[in-house]
Amino acid sequence: MTGWLPERPIVQAPMAGGGATPELVAAVGEAGGLGFLGAGYLTAARMLADVEAVRALSARPFGVNLFLPATDPVDPAEVDAYRTRLLPDAARLGAEPGVPRARDDDFDAKVETLLAGPPPAVVSFTFGRPGADVVRAFRAAGSAVVMTVTSVEEASACPDADALCVQGVEAGGHQGTFANVAPPGLGVRELLAAVRAVTAQPLLAAGGLGTRAHVADVLALGAVAAQAGTAFLRSPESGASAVHKAALGDPRYTSTTLTRAFSGRYGRGLTNRFALRHSAAAPAAYPDVHYLTSPLRRAAAARGDADGVNLWAGTSWRTAAPIPAADVVRALTP
Repeated sequence: MTGWLPERPIVQAPMAGGGATPELVAAVGEAGGLGFLGAGYLTAARMLADVEAVRALSARPFGVNLFLPATDPVDPAEVDAYRTRLLPDAARLGAEPGVPRARDDDFDAKVETLLAGPPPAVVSFTFGRPGADVVRAFRAAGSAVVMTVTSVEEASACPDADALCVQGVEAGGHQGTFANVAPPGLGVRELLAAVRAVTAQPLLAAGGLGTRAHVADVLALGAVAAQAGTAFLRSPESGASAVHKAALGDPRYTSTTLTRAFSGRYGRGLTNRFALRHSAAAPAAYPDVHYLTSPLRRAAAARGDADGVNLWAGTSWRTAAPIPAADVVRALTP
């Protein structure tokens, strides 16, 4: 099932948390790429509203990405200790750390809602692989199924996927490891070649792909398309905050780091004060830590404080430009 592949070999990464607005998804599709809504953190109802908004803007195919429910064991004492650690930051911002809530990300309701249809052209999954019954249901409904993998072992566990999104360690935002562990550390080119050697499935390449030359590299290694996220964050259609967009162009940020400090799962972002202060202490507790830090991040963004926000960014963040999404698609296309 490859009819969903875009005219141009560019896939806009889902970017859960607000970056992938319906306007961005539609603009990417209209430019010949494949746009993705990130349904992570949304309720099923809000996801459906975004799906309907995309359809009102464009008739082009698009995808929806779902987070698998968190099943890793969590130590409540570690979460409580991290909450205590955050209290000085919260006081400075005039906020209170949040309270951990449900860990299933409304997954079952989202699956049911999408299958009630009409389903999107593509449904992708991050943080694991769904059950075989879910895969069969989406394929029967006409949706292609894509699974995000960060290792050969994860790729080998997904033989029923219509395609794999091969995510290298350079990627901005969350690393899509099946378990809440440190990512393998493989660059996208190395990982792509390794996965290509064990499967004939179509492969999307993701991770630090910010230029036309980067895209040409991964296509030459066997990818059918390149998935880019950071490249779109500064576009006017992006839902990234003004603080985030400004930080991506701010020369005082000189590196990215992988950190659990914001969500309890490893994600790559610009190295700021919050990451430096809390990365070593953050527990492997997702989405519990996400709920703890969410009010602090909102308060920091409202104050224009980039050092208190998760500035998700891939390693090629310096190539991101404040240009329309359609121009980004064209600039990335070899």
